[in-house]
Amino acid sequence: MIVITGASSGLGAALTQQYAADKCQLLISGRSEQKLTAVMAKLNPTEQANVSIQAADLCVAEEVSQLFSQLSSPPTTVIHCAGSGYFGPIEQQDPQAINQLIHNNLTSSILVLRELVSRYRDQKVNVVVVMSTAALAGKAHESTYCAVKWAVKGLVESLRLELKGSPMKLIAVYPGGMATDFWSTSGKDIDTSSFMTADEAAQMLKNALVATEHGYISDLTINRG
Repeated sequence: MIVITGASSGLGAALTQQYAADKCQLLISGRSEQKLTAVMAKLNPTEQANVSIQAADLCVAEEVSQLFSQLSSPPTTVIHCAGSGYFGPIEQQDPQAINQLIHNNLTSSILVLRELVSRYRDQKVNVVVVMSTAALAGKAHESTYCAVKWAVKGLVESLRLELKGSPMKLIAVYPGGMATDFWSTSGKDIDTSSFMTADEAAQMLKNALVATEHGYISDLTINRG
């Protein structure tokens, strides 16, 4: 079983389509049941039979717990794609929007990882945390976005130390610019014509997650060409 959060659009939706095409058992989650249903509608009937949907607000601990409580056995992989963007000069950023940015990116990651570690730290579960290249370098007019992504990176690196010796693995993914709806909702007007598509990024990530008996890719940066 593969669990994908943030599956209602962008990279999460693209991963859903690619794993479903491989006949993988999936549980996909997002805040909007309507958007999840639209993702399901793009799958053929055979693929749909292997996919379950669960709308959840990952900023609410009880909903995170409910999401994983429905699994009858530990998942093989959890891909946490949920998040949002908000950009602009810091003096022009709205405090309420900043708080929402923190919740959508940092609070959700903390609660998801808290739940996964409490349930599966002694299980062979790969937990993939999708961040951004904004977690690796500062960017003008992306100060608060970089701040929350850097915080998630610190969370992942700290938990790796807590999980030392555990079969659970944390995999950090840093995608660069993708041509998705992310930009239209972020408040940043940008030309995405040269950006990679979500399908391209999903294919690269999916390929990188194929581990060998004695090794796996722990950190992955997916840059646009």
